[in-house]
Amino acid sequence: MTRTILKLTAVVALAISAATITVSAHAQEWPFIGGDYWEVTGIDIKDGGGWKYANWLASEWRDELEFAKSKGWIKDYMVFSNVHNRADEPDLFLIRVREDVPSGEEGEKRFKEYMEWQTKTIEKMVGESGNRAEYRTVMSTSLLQVLNFRE
Repeated sequence: MTRTILKLTAVVALAISAATITVSAHAQEWPFIGGDYWEVTGIDIKDGGGWKYANWLASEWRDELEFAKSKGWIKDYMVFSNVHNRADEPDLFLIRVREDVPSGEEGEKRFKEYMEWQTKTIEKMVGESGNRAEYRTVMSTSLLQVLNFRE
């Protein structure tokens, strides 16, 4: 009988121990799971440049991002207006949403595909970007990752 009680006690102790380990492991699990990446670029628009910049965004910028979306390189894109911005804050935020960040090799592959699609030379695109400095300033770019709550 004592042996049976010892065995039963050992089994109960083992069961309690296993339950405690499971609860402890679950309690120490990070509460978030990494999600999509949001690339956020802050843009300051100079006085009088809003119309010109808005038209560029609605045409060339949008076309480029639709191309990237069609290739599966990005999931979405959007423009946010900073309605009540202070003097040192951007007027607009340009957002690009992607599932992951490509490796160097993948980035090179995408760049080659983009240049095959694009009808302009790199020199022309760089020049045009400089010309946009007349009516806009890129203030910052951040890469943010969504943290989803673990179920």
